[in-house]
Amino acid sequence: MRKEITVIAEPRQGRGKNEARRLRVRGLTPAVVYGAQKEPIAIAVNPKHITRILHSASGHNTVFNLDIQGVETTPAMIVDTQQDPVTDRLLHADLLRIDPNKRIKVKVAVHLEGEARGVKAQSGTLEVVSREIEIECLPEEIPDSFTVNITNLMVGQHLRAADIPLSGSMKLVSNPNLVLAHVVGSRSQATATPAEGAGPAEPEVIKKGKKEEAGAEAKTEAKGGAKKK
Repeated sequence: MRKEITVIAEPRQGRGKNEARRLRVRGLTPAVVYGAQKEPIAIAVNPKHITRILHSASGHNTVFNLDIQGVETTPAMIVDTQQDPVTDRLLHADLLRIDPNKRIKVKVAVHLEGEARGVKAQSGTLEVVSREIEIECLPEEIPDSFTVNITNLMVGQHLRAADIPLSGSMKLVSNPNLVLAHVVGSRSQATATPAEGAGPAEPEVIKKGKKEEAGAEAKTEAKGGAKKK
């Protein structure tokens, strides 16, 4: 979703570790912006501004204004970042120019609300399989997230990607059958309920009785043969 946020950037000429160190001393982070059929530009940005966007509700899907001083101002999104594994400090950022009139593919989080009836009334367990779907839409229509009510979900029922309501220019990219969440029964329920189409299991006692009966017949025949001799 387009936000009224402007990130100021400055073009940079140098590359390599030494240049990166000099930038960090100034409180800046190296980055690059590309896309929209234009040449990539090496830039330096304030890491606090990028981190603030990443931690917002829309996160990576935030479309903001990137003002590269003396060069251009363009809508952009954060595509990728590199962070220090120890300090979590932003080390580098990849930014993408956005054409407001061109559809793009994004992954959007799916939030579940409500308590499934299969959990409350049938003692089932809600299992969350996936927490996001991929869609394609215009940049202005990228949602922060999707929220779906799962109150009516019963044991054995699924919430799939196709069940997520889309609007405007949104088009589902994920497999429509992708399971996001489902309610499963307990093991005791599964044991007590025979599979559909399966007949009643034959008691082990009956099998054992048949074996003993066959054994008795074999012994009788053996005795009869011995008497004839």
